[in-house]
Amino acid sequence: MIVYGRNPVREALRGKRAVTAVWATEHASREPWLREAAPEIVDDAALEALCGSPDHQGVCAEAGDYPYADPLELLAAEDALVLCLDEVQDPQNLGAVCRVAECAGAAGVVIGERRSAQVTPAVCKASAGAVEHLAVARVRNLADYLAAAKERGAWAYGAAAQGATPYEQPDYRGRVVLVLGSEEKGLRPRVAAACDDLVSLPMRGRIESLNVSTAAAALLYGILHFRGSALT
Repeated sequence: MIVYGRNPVREALRGKRAVTAVWATEHASREPWLREAAPEIVDDAALEALCGSPDHQGVCAEAGDYPYADPLELLAAEDALVLCLDEVQDPQNLGAVCRVAECAGAAGVVIGERRSAQVTPAVCKASAGAVEHLAVARVRNLADYLAAAKERGAWAYGAAAQGATPYEQPDYRGRVVLVLGSEEKGLRPRVAAACDDLVSLPMRGRIESLNVSTAAAALLYGILHFRGSALT
């Protein structure tokens, strides 16, 4: 996999997979963190040919295949907070969600093996390199995963735009799995039915829904706030 962009390459060099080659423009190679990687100096055209994108910011790197995590291992901690995405197909959204999840200290993100965006160079770029530190797992069937998570003592909450429990009401202590749906259709019926409850953010404007990464940020940090309040 060719990772491109300053943040994705820097985090790949600090992350969990091997980086076997680095290329950079002469200007970019002067940055202290990149100098230590001893990049091969190339021009912009060569970088774009290597990574297939003009958004390389002067640097790209060859990294190993992305190491997906075991989805059930994400639930190991007694207070594990896991974010699941139901058929989110936009790489930019997946990357943005992963960035939020990593910053919020989530145990990981779970995606589907089919009809879902996977961790690609574009997702690495959109996540600002967060995927190099965040555990991302894949499952064949998300509803079945939610059932397995509940068997391990987790509570599953699905995000819904309307007709759901206000998001501030549940008790989010213990293992929590938060499920967000696709950009257009939301949660599929079987996935929604596998949740213990559906929760919604207050929508006081004229637009009916939030972008999935924005909703993820609001809900994850809301859960962190509620957990902190419960300890005081």
